[in-house]
Amino acid sequence: MAIPTELDTRKIEVNGRAYRLPTQPVVVVCVDGCEYDYLEAAVAAGVAPFIGKMLKGGAAFKGDCVIPSFTNPNNLSIVCGVPPRVHGICGNYFWDPDANGGTGAEVMMNDPAYLRAGTLLAAAAKAGAQVAVVTAKDKLRRLLGDKLDGICFSAEKADTVSIDENGIGDVLDLVGLPVPDVYSAALSEFVFAAGVRLAETRKLDLMYLSTTDYIQHKWAPGTEGANAFYAMMDGYLAQLDALGWTIGLTADHGMNAKHDPQTGEPNVIYLQDVMDDWFGAANARVILPITDPYVVHHGALGSFATIYLPRDADAADVIGRLRALDGVDVVLGNAAACDRFELPNDRVGDIVVVSQKNVTLGTRREAHDLSGLTVPLRSHGGISEQEVPLIFNRNIDGAATAKRLRNFDIFDLALNHQVAS
Repeated sequence: MAIPTELDTRKIEVNGRAYRLPTQPVVVVCVDGCEYDYLEAAVAAGVAPFIGKMLKGGAAFKGDCVIPSFTNPNNLSIVCGVPPRVHGICGNYFWDPDANGGTGAEVMMNDPAYLRAGTLLAAAAKAGAQVAVVTAKDKLRRLLGDKLDGICFSAEKADTVSIDENGIGDVLDLVGLPVPDVYSAALSEFVFAAGVRLAETRKLDLMYLSTTDYIQHKWAPGTEGANAFYAMMDGYLAQLDALGWTIGLTADHGMNAKHDPQTGEPNVIYLQDVMDDWFGAANARVILPITDPYVVHHGALGSFATIYLPRDADAADVIGRLRALDGVDVVLGNAAACDRFELPNDRVGDIVVVSQKNVTLGTRREAHDLSGLTVPLRSHGGISEQEVPLIFNRNIDGAATAKRLRNFDIFDLALNHQVAS
């Protein structure tokens, strides 16, 4: 008879939600840009048999990510278990009025100082669980690892890890792979390979793996490149399952074609050009929360933008004019947008604009370098990229009764609702 451990009965509360600490190892995987169609197409092609078992024999659901459907807001929602209104990370990039001594600046939202809530990962470690985090890009590492007493490193900077900074050393020797190019499928493969090696060599209770969407920006579901990626992923997930891990898999957002199907040219509304035409140069400010250091595969073009208007502008009039633009899906004022999308009011402009499924939003035409787009543009950020998978290798009790599943419910489902195999 197994002897109960302290973790068997201990619960933690994080941001108003209670979680049981795992009695068997649990890994949550955020597959960047993974809409449900990618999984089904790979299974249908016969290249992802383990994922096929998860879709049929475990528990497979569809849920919604947070809007804007970008990487940072969703990863932080997943590890905090709450929407951006609570944790504060509402984009990869935002206008910080307190920067530059109070004059304001457009900045990356990757500093833990911007985080307004604690993570489940840090709380679990504090309660005695052994926790590891592996992320593809270093832009997320500091946020995901905030106050975490455990292992936390990125594939992008795997050659610079240290025990003091990352809780682990010699990652390249552990994984047996070189540092991958940031614009490659190998970056995500390194994350999976590291997860398997950590599972094999460390006594861990909880692990979070977060990949990059380089492949999804280039390859549609069912295409050769996409199926190759999911075949790779399938093999590593099967290894984690064989090692006895409970697996929960979700995504930070989906992905859609954002180009003219005839010409292949990107479909873009350049909002700063529009604002400059209406109000004069630089009198209104357009912020694109998709912006980050890795713009080669999307040219900083996504489907969500926020606009700071001149003080004397009539917001209702501007909203009406924006709604009349071809390709626009939703335009809302600050209060309505933050209520609908669960965003922090003080980090969102006067107006939020969301484009239609196959359209993106830009600032000025000349501000976007699209020379790195080697294939027609695919991107995300809007409501049309909100549906994501939540799939598990164990049966889940009670999930089907939820009114609306969210990607940030995945830790609750994996820790509180799994049925022992």
